[in-house]
Amino acid sequence: MNTRYLPYLLILPSVLFLLLFFGWPVLSAFLLAFREGEGWGLGQFRRMAQDLYFQDALRNTLLLTAVIVPLQVALALGMALLLPRLGGGRDLFLYFWTIPLGISDLAAGIVWLAIFTERGYLNSLLHALGLLDTPTGWLTYEHPTALFLSVVAAEVWRATPLVLLILVAGLQLIPKELIEAAEVFGATPWVRFWRITLPLLKPSLQVALILRTVLAFEVFAVVVALGGRNLPVLAGEAYFWYADYQNPGVAAAYAVLILGISLAATFLYLKALRVREEVYG
Repeated sequence: MNTRYLPYLLILPSVLFLLLFFGWPVLSAFLLAFREGEGWGLGQFRRMAQDLYFQDALRNTLLLTAVIVPLQVALALGMALLLPRLGGGRDLFLYFWTIPLGISDLAAGIVWLAIFTERGYLNSLLHALGLLDTPTGWLTYEHPTALFLSVVAAEVWRATPLVLLILVAGLQLIPKELIEAAEVFGATPWVRFWRITLPLLKPSLQVALILRTVLAFEVFAVVVALGGRNLPVLAGEAYFWYADYQNPGVAAAYAVLILGISLAATFLYLKALRVREEVYG
């Protein structure tokens, strides 16, 4: 067999997989979103924009992303830098820190629901300490800030380990000789981090930011488990329009909007964190 075509044959299964399980659903979503009666138009998007929950869902999704992603990256970076200093307990700590990765979004939401519900652990603790006389509904529309912070806490706990693993892998690729040379020349830990570690970690940071931002735009199960429609988000509205209102067109319009925002964010990250070729070589 001609080896000229071997690379293409090797990637053919992956290409077919992507076309079948990604390309076709995306194409179907676009067709549904832009179909209007017997023709094509923006009617589904106009109906989406007129939805009672649309503005709140868009604002909440963007705000959640703006809060969750920086928190996760900062925590994961601190944990990744701390790991080498733990000595023999490094693997054990890494194991415990990554346990939430094995928990689904919905299960994570239910776990945190047990904490913040009216009869949950938080109210029980505050009552035992004498700080509350009656249970407080932290997850109701009467306490929007508490509900928002509950979702932030659940998402940070659930998804920070994913960022951690990416950054730990990136730190392993940084030559130790550079750090040792900087120490010899008297560079402080902050200077070593800012001048050596952070620039060489940029490829991993880029991947982590893109992945977590895209997934944050799609946050759904945790929000539904904790607050239902008391905290509308874009992915949740897409689900409700499809499942409850039986309107695939508007649901597809929400999906296309999420895809557009995700692509825009990815483009900004690629531009802002552009990695020069010498970083890899």
